Parts: sequence; C-alpha cells; structure tokens
Amino acid sequence: MPLRLFLSSGDLMADRRFEFARDLQLKGDLPAAADLLEQAIELAPNFTSAWFTLGEIRRQLGERDKAITAFREARRCDPADRHGAGLHLVRLGDAQMAGMPKAYVQTLFDQYAPRFEHTLINDLGYRAPSLIFKAVLAARGAAKKPAYFKRTIDLGCGTGLAAAAFAKQVDHFIGIDLSPGMIKEARATNLYAELEIADMIEGLRTKADASANLVVAADAFVYLSDLAPVLTEARRVLAPGGVLAFTLETHDGGGIVLGEGLRYAHSAEYVRDAIAKAGLELLTLELASPRIENNEPVRGLVVVAEKT
Repeated sequence: MPLRLFLSSGDLMADRRFEFARDLQLKGDLPAAADLLEQAIELAPNFTSAWFTLGEIRRQLGERDKAITAFREARRCDPADRHGAGLHLVRLGDAQMAGMPKAYVQTLFDQYAPRFEHTLINDLGYRAPSLIFKAVLAARGAAKKPAYFKRTIDLGCGTGLAAAAFAKQVDHFIGIDLSPGMIKEARATNLYAELEIADMIEGLRTKADASANLVVAADAFVYLSDLAPVLTEARRVLAPGGVLAFTLETHDGGGIVLGEGLRYAHSAEYVRDAIAKAGLELLTLELASPRIENNEPVRGLVVVAEKT
C-alpha cells in the first residue's frame, strides 16, 4: 500500500517540474520523467521528493547505480527518511537489513488512516484480525482454557480492527500505534480503554511485568526485521498462561527478507527459533494469507504462543 509523499522543495518552479515528472512517470514515459526530475533537482538540490522519485524511476529503468545514488541523496536530504529511501537501498543490495525508519512508518500510516479500513477490507480482502481471533479460539479450545482475557494489548492497533474482532473476549483493551492518525481513528471506535502513540517495543516497555493476558499484533510485525526485542518484551508483560498472537508475511527461504512491498517477510524456521529463544511456547504456526496484493494472496503465517 505505498502512498505518495510530497515534501515541497520551497521552489515553485522545481515543484511544478516534479508534478509534471510524476504525470509522465504514471503514463510510463520514464526517461522524460527522469529528465524533468533532474531539472527540478538543479533548481533545488535538496529536493527530497524529487531525489526519491528519481531513484524509483532509475530502478524501474534498470539503472541500479544511478538509483542507489538518487536514494542516497534522498536520505541525505531527509535523515529521518520519511520516504523510506533506506529500504530501497536494502532492496538494491546497497545497505544492510535494519529496522524500518520510524518516520517512514508514521508518515505512511498517517496518510493512510482516513481510508485504511475501506481499502484493506474492500480492496485487499484483509483478514489478519479474524485469522488471529480464530487461531486463539482454537488454541484455547484445544487446551480446554477459556478464550477470555482481562487485559489485552493491541500492538500496531491501527483503526481498531483487532479490537473489534476480540471485543466480546476482552475486558480492557490497550492500543499502541506509532501513527497519531491511526490512534485518532481507533479512539472513535470506543473499543479501547487506553490508547498510546508509540512504536510497539517502546509501548510495551512502559507496561508492568505480567500485566496483560493477551498481546495481539495484526499485520504489524511485518514492519519489524528482528522479532527478538518485541517477543522478549511481550513475554515480560504477559502474565503466566498469557497468549501472544500475530500474523506475518513469509517466504520460502530462511531468515528475513525485505519484500517488494517494503514489508519484512519472516521464514517459518526463523519464527520457531525466535519464539523459543524468547522463552515462549509455540502453540500454532500455520500458513494463512492476511490479504490480497496484485490480485494474489500474500503468503503469510498466523502464530499463537503462550507464556508457560
């Protein structure tokens, strides 16, 4: 779900050239678009959006070295990396796998918040919350334990779709999301007793030991490369017998890869190992698609683990 971020150069002529270039890019005239972007950058050398879009076009044209140069310039112009240029550098083999820039994730979801639910449900067949809900119910049923949770933390809560799925099973819902726009949408549902603007790991770190009975993350861990920190914190905040449930994207190889959609995909083997190292007991690890992308089901996993 990449969205277009535009950061003005402060130069009207440069901004106009950028807009013309974007039109040409969308029409498929990539060389002409690149030429106009070069002109815009001549007028405004620190024009982040122009450098970033030039990087995209150079990549589309198969000009890897020029794409790397442009993405590096975009990141230099905006060290917070709201466009996510660093992620493209990882994809191009020019940077090591690292955490996703917080400013990029926040900007992405702030832009997306007003149409998030409509797009996910109507266009992308999104079902991560229902997958988690069914998996948790099945795991609790198999263990002959009630699927009722006094305190639940919803990581990357978005607009509240996971809280809606679990509404009848939970007394007290705490939502954590990096995007103020998403928190505003979540607040309007009246499903959460508490809402917090923070990244997932920071949000968990403010919670007391053994203070939650369920932690859920619907399609949120795809923005984390290394799962160890969030799994360790989740185990700490879970009471004994507490449950952690989440969805991921996955792939055939080993370890972690950054996919074309700029989300991390974790192998099943990596997940098993990470759950074990965090001191959690794996109850469920099943292939399940959380949504459709480019008319194809996204390959995913639904995971349920317990603090024993």
